[in-house]
Parts: sequence; C-alpha cells; structure tokens
Amino acid sequence: MWACLKNFFTYETTKSVVVKSWTIGIINRVVQLLIITYFVGWVFLCEKAYQVRDTAIESSVMTKVKGFGIYNNKVMDVADYVTPTQGASVFCIITKLITTENQVQGYCPESEKKYICTDDEGCQRSLNKPGSYGILTGRCVPFNATVKTCEIKGWCPAEIDTIKTTPMMEVENFTIFIKNSIRFPTFNYTKGNFLPSINQSYIKSCNFDMVNNTYCPIFKVGDVVRYAQQKFMDLADKGGVIGIKIGWMCDLDKSDDQCNPSYSFTRLDAMSQKTSVSPGYNFRFAKYYKMANGTDYRTLVKAYAIRFDVLVNGNAGKFNMIPTLINMVAAFTSVGVGTVLCDIILLNFLKGAEQYKAKKFEEVSDSPLESQTKGFYRSQLSLRQSNLKSSDSGAFSIEHYC
Repeated sequence: MWACLKNFFTYETTKSVVVKSWTIGIINRVVQLLIITYFVGWVFLCEKAYQVRDTAIESSVMTKVKGFGIYNNKVMDVADYVTPTQGASVFCIITKLITTENQVQGYCPESEKKYICTDDEGCQRSLNKPGSYGILTGRCVPFNATVKTCEIKGWCPAEIDTIKTTPMMEVENFTIFIKNSIRFPTFNYTKGNFLPSINQSYIKSCNFDMVNNTYCPIFKVGDVVRYAQQKFMDLADKGGVIGIKIGWMCDLDKSDDQCNPSYSFTRLDAMSQKTSVSPGYNFRFAKYYKMANGTDYRTLVKAYAIRFDVLVNGNAGKFNMIPTLINMVAAFTSVGVGTVLCDIILLNFLKGAEQYKAKKFEEVSDSPLESQTKGFYRSQLSLRQSNLKSSDSGAFSIEHYC
C-alpha cells in the first residue's frame, strides 16, 4: 500500500532529447510538411475554413412558358398545355392528351381487359376490390357485340386510355423564363439571377447555352432535355420529370459581381427509365359542364407531360476571426503528430532503440541517497556543470547557479 501511495504521488515533466539522425530527422520534417500543406492548401485555400458559412438560403422562383403548338388540328397556347397556371417552381408542359368526352354519372361496363367475364359469378369475386374507373356492381354486362365485362357505377362511358396518339412536337421549341431571387439571412445578402449586364433587349433575343449565354434566364425545352442527357421524343411520348438546378456558391469576401448563379440539369425520375411498371409521368383532370336539364357531365383528360422542378441551393461564406483562430490552433496542434510518429519509430524500430529509451525516460527521486541505493538514472539535477556541454540549449542544473 505504501508503494502504491508513493507511485501515485509522482509528477512527469517533459525532457528534450536531441537525436542527430538523418533518418528520423527527414521523417519528422516530411510529416510536418505534409500536415502544413494539408492545412494551407486544402483547409484554408480550398475549403476556406477561415470563413463563417450560411447554408440556409432563402429563395423564390417565378416561371413563365411561351410558345404555340398544334394538337389534333387545334392550336394550343399556354393556358391549354401548362399546369398549374400560377407560374410556380414546379410546373408541367402537356405533350399528349387522351380525352373521354360527355361522361355522366350512371352504370356502364369496365373498359380494361382484366375485367372480361362470361357471367355474374366471375364479377362477384371482385366486389371487394376497387374497379379501375368506378365501383363494381358484380354484374357481367356486354361491352360490345362480342365481349362482356364487369359493370361499374361511376362516370360513364369508362375511359379507354390505350389509344395511340402523337405528341405535340412544337413543345421542343417552347421557352421557359425563370426569375429567381435569393437571400442569405446570416449576412443579409440578397441577389437575383438577373445580372446587371442583362437588359430588356438582351432578354428578348437570348437563349441559355453552356458556353455563350450562361446567365440568360430563358431556356428552350429542347435544350433543357438535351442538357439532362435525355431524348425529347421519349419524354414527350411517356412523360417525365426534369430538374433545373440553380446553384449559388458565393464568396462574399470578393466583389458582388463574383456571386452568380450556375445552372445544371438532370432527370429526377430516373426509376421510370428502368421499369415497365408505370413509366413516365401522367395525370388526369376533368372539365365540368351542365346540361339544360341540370344534369352534370364532364370531359375527362389523361395528360402526358414533362414536369419541370426548379431547385435552388447554395451557400455563402465570409471571413470571420473565430473559425480562423480555431483552424490555426488545430493546424499548429496537428504538427505535433510528427513527433508522435517519430517517437514510435525511434523507440521501437531504429538501431539503438534501448539507448534512446534510456536518454528519453529518466526517473528522479527527491532523496539523493535513495537514488544511489536503488540505482536510479542520474538526472541533470545531480550532474556537474562540466557534464552539461551540448550544442543544444539544454537545461542547466541548479548547482550551476549556486
């Protein structure tokens, strides 16, 4: 117990040992150089760790589509093929329509092949399942002169969506106008995608491209599809979802004209390209009317469309002393990793490791007699001044000053 108590009340202090070895010296300087290069090159210059950053970007997006197309010998304008009509960041351009006109509430046969039947018993088994276009009644009724299908209660006649139609090809030349405003609340910094060089005459004549007009806010649908590495004909026929991404990466330590948007394009519903189940993008809507006798009827429309999602992201950075000091302290502290690595090599792998251990680790007692009897290493506290000659700034003993 006395030995444990004595070992507990001990103190360790750092001892400097100068090792004149080319091997360990080169390793030490190389490791230090790598650490300094990492912090200067990557942390400070590339990652700009001296800045405080704001990633909580606030954004508003307004869109407008222009163009005329011809579908089923009818001229289609913006009110016909764009939905919703509010000009939001998510909108659809309809490329193909399948219409079912003059539907009224009543009873009629289902139109899908899976409901073909020969008698009522075949339809009774499906009573607890939802029909495709209405509520199943359990009866088997004639669909035409040769085929019978299960009867439904709902809007009749039932939709037939297997009709083959040609997409509206003029969509490829339609234009999308995007107006984007952003704000970084931490710095109270606001900006829009209309740069100072953009004026009214430029807007009327420009179209975005990746080389010459990188900041033009007007995009041709065909160009957007091509930049997203898609085929327009496939998208127009089956529909799909395209993302228009606006990135704001701003260094607010630089001038204001250096904070500009960058545009990129991608297909967001990539799963639709890899499966035959529900490929593409389509939706239904109806236009309602009223007969002279007060009966409601409607025109059902199944629309295939290209949906555009305008996505805004970004972050801004500005110099701040706190992150600068924190990363500088981390850099200086990390330089000490070289010392740890060199100690491991020095004390375990180099020739003469035992000699280095004897120089590095020394046990000193406050009782000189005890040090002599137990064979402790002599410390510099008990050495003569003549033994302290060194080319390094070593510690001098107290005896030297007495």
